[in-house]
Amino acid sequence: MNREYHRWYSPSLQRDMELLIFGHAGARVLVFPTSRGKYYEWEDRGMWNKLSWFIDNGHLQFYCVDSVDGESWYNRNAHPGQRAWRQTQYDNYLYNEVVPLSRSKNPNPFLITLGASFGAYHAMNFGLKHPDVVGRILGMSGIYDISYWTDGWSGEHVYLNNPTWFIPGENDPRRIAMLQRLDIIMVAGSDDPLLDRSRTMSRVLWAKGIGNALREWNGWNHDWGYWEQMIRAYIGGHD
Repeated sequence: MNREYHRWYSPSLQRDMELLIFGHAGARVLVFPTSRGKYYEWEDRGMWNKLSWFIDNGHLQFYCVDSVDGESWYNRNAHPGQRAWRQTQYDNYLYNEVVPLSRSKNPNPFLITLGASFGAYHAMNFGLKHPDVVGRILGMSGIYDISYWTDGWSGEHVYLNNPTWFIPGENDPRRIAMLQRLDIIMVAGSDDPLLDRSRTMSRVLWAKGIGNALREWNGWNHDWGYWEQMIRAYIGGHD
């Protein structure tokens, strides 16, 4: 299995950032860790050994990015506006640095965003903000309304990084058409306390005519073993 480690100084974040790449070909997959997680989280959990068939056969190539959650939404010592601005800087890092790296490594035009729990927020947020580069979003056991982390404060960058807010406010026909071409899949357990977050996100999307698949699995299903099964079931599209 091809494994690559990359580190560089990010102009967007003004600090060094690290990531791991697994695979040599296939659709590119941008992988987000869970809350405050690191770029090696999915490797530490053994996920790539379990998903090796997709990687070794050249179907998928995974780009595992680091988070800045501790500097953004989870940084309770910073003003909510500063937390949101750090998220915008992170978004710039992903769009202007990570995506171009993935293109230089792999000419496959299809990009998937993937995340679980708080990582699902990042996958959804990036995918909906950038339908020009993303083709599919897969969010598992996700959180999609970031307002809990803003202490009741709203502002431009909170709005721009909260999918349940900026989708209802999107009125550009061209962008809506791009969003309607996305393949959006959310999966959550019927006993997961976060299930309503997925249901709300699904309703927000449908209200704008943006199709999506919401899959509710029986039980809790909020852990790595379940997320592995969800990836196997949905990474290729709707069931």
